Amino acid sequence: MSSLKEICAGLPLDPLPPNRGRDPSVPHAPVRTPNLTPAEERLALRNALRYFPPNLHATLAAEFALELRQYGHIYMYRFCPALRMRAYPIDQYPCRTRQAASIMLMIMNNLDPAVAQFPQELVTYGGNGQVFSNWAQFWLVFHYLSTMTEEQTLVMYSGHPLGLFPSLPSSPRCVITNGMVIPNYSSREEYEKRFALGITMYGQMTAGSYCYIGPQGIVHGTMLTVLNAGRRYLGSDDLRGRVFVTSGLGGMSGAQAKAAVIAGCVGVIAEVDETPLKKRHEQGWLMEVTSDLSHCIQRIREARKAKLALSLGYHGNIVDLWECLYQEYKKTGELLVDLGSDQTSLHNPFSGGYYPVQLTCRQADRLMKTDPQRFKTLVHERHVEAINKLSDAGMFFWDYGNAFLLEAQRAGKDIFSLGFGPFRWVCTSGDPADLAETDAIATAVLEEISSTVTERVRQQYSDNIRWIREAGKHKMVVGSQARILYSDQRGRVAIALAINQAIAKGKVSAPVIISRDHHDVSGTDSPFRETSNVYDGSAFCADMAVQNFVGDAFRGATWVALHNGGGVGWGEVINGGFGLVLDGSEEAGQRARLMLNWDVSNGVARRCWSGNTNAYETIQRTMENQRQLRVTMPNPVQEEHILDHALQG
Repeated sequence: MSSLKEICAGLPLDPLPPNRGRDPSVPHAPVRTPNLTPAEERLALRNALRYFPPNLHATLAAEFALELRQYGHIYMYRFCPALRMRAYPIDQYPCRTRQAASIMLMIMNNLDPAVAQFPQELVTYGGNGQVFSNWAQFWLVFHYLSTMTEEQTLVMYSGHPLGLFPSLPSSPRCVITNGMVIPNYSSREEYEKRFALGITMYGQMTAGSYCYIGPQGIVHGTMLTVLNAGRRYLGSDDLRGRVFVTSGLGGMSGAQAKAAVIAGCVGVIAEVDETPLKKRHEQGWLMEVTSDLSHCIQRIREARKAKLALSLGYHGNIVDLWECLYQEYKKTGELLVDLGSDQTSLHNPFSGGYYPVQLTCRQADRLMKTDPQRFKTLVHERHVEAINKLSDAGMFFWDYGNAFLLEAQRAGKDIFSLGFGPFRWVCTSGDPADLAETDAIATAVLEEISSTVTERVRQQYSDNIRWIREAGKHKMVVGSQARILYSDQRGRVAIALAINQAIAKGKVSAPVIISRDHHDVSGTDSPFRETSNVYDGSAFCADMAVQNFVGDAFRGATWVALHNGGGVGWGEVINGGFGLVLDGSEEAGQRARLMLNWDVSNGVARRCWSGNTNAYETIQRTMENQRQLRVTMPNPVQEEHILDHALQG
């Protein structure tokens, strides 16, 4: 087994590590189908070999070519480290700066087999959310980080470390871009080719920015989505005895089981692949598992009647379950499902994100490669029809791609315009006691603020206090000692400063990394999801996400990232994120205050200018509290007949 010191020594070239190939004990990414021409295959091979000295090209060329043809990409399996990937305590990383060690910790967490969906393919979640494109990049990044000083910045081009460049101590230690393709060439087909060539990468949201914290990262958002769906569709957030049926237990979708139980309902989650289903059961995220539809229906009835909070994993295709529920309704007149959704990787439907009901997992994997057109045809059969029948019978269904913002908005809680979004932190000591302390800090901060907020945001504070009080007992930590909650600008700044103070006083034993999901107030321009409540026609513009990335960088972030794709697919969204290390210093507090205020106000100001009344009120209050903040406020047209008259003339 290699050590952290060896991992930081650079690419192991003399001798080369043995080529052990793919590890059969871990799940693997579906075979990609880039459809390269012979000239493009040659270019892909040439691009991969440039990481190695010429004397090794003859040895490596043949195995890289085989990988390309077998798997559709050159992952360089030979260089997959023997060291167990996990978030080691920060003091164990052989680095010259704590900032670099923090980045290492987060990268290793993203590749931890307990966290990552396909660890050997460097995929963290979402079927194709890469940390790096190949293992050579991993070794080079760790070498650079281990030697980095506070006057250098590591520049990352879609997984490729361009190098260490001189910078200021106040600069980010790492700047990441993923998938920055000229817009006219940002199609799914072009992506498959360019990824196979090793020249770009799909970082999802927090995979390529090194900020994923396991399925807990979306548990909270999913819980709030279910609660808001209950408020909207069922007239109550008391979901005892209510049944929520959905699908997906792989990466982020693994959150659904925990979220259902915390929300108090009966959660039934279908998963076609037995490996993630077993993984979630062993981790305690799923309470029960069955592959028998009759038993599944029986347990739904029992739990519904007893008003149990239950997470039940069904090993099978969600379409079979939908159709069975409809047949039960036709036979008995009893509708056994109240709420329905889907959290499979439908941004990636033809490369492993979706499995047609007509095929087993193995058959589907094979057909994806041998007859992709036939596979695409099967994807579109039966599913929607089954959902429509249940919806007509009274089930309320939503698409999770839009759900959090959309359902919250429908429930009267337009959260992004109020500045609320997914704030998170990681305790770098790896000590659960530090996480418990930060939970207590966050609870106290939110309780203090909640007594002074307006009625409009009080429900959000109440939901988040409920969440953070119960988070520890639900044992949601997978990988790093991390926590997430939804907070507004005031709450985020106050929590960060309170945690920084606790580090300074020794109440928290090591630095804490603060971050957020890219799916947030300012981090993402996505016209059918995060910016679907932008009303002036600018929902398809990406200035906000790009400005956020730049603004976070010079206001104190330890690292920043900007991505094409994430959540809804390549070419459909621009999004960015950050990591910021709190070490108890006064400087860290100043960075957090400056950066977090900008990181929220940017998006609220943009929504205000677009005509969102909630955002108008929110940014107005923020300006009253921050004298240096001055935002251009809109003057809405109040009399529509003026427009009519002008246009008729």
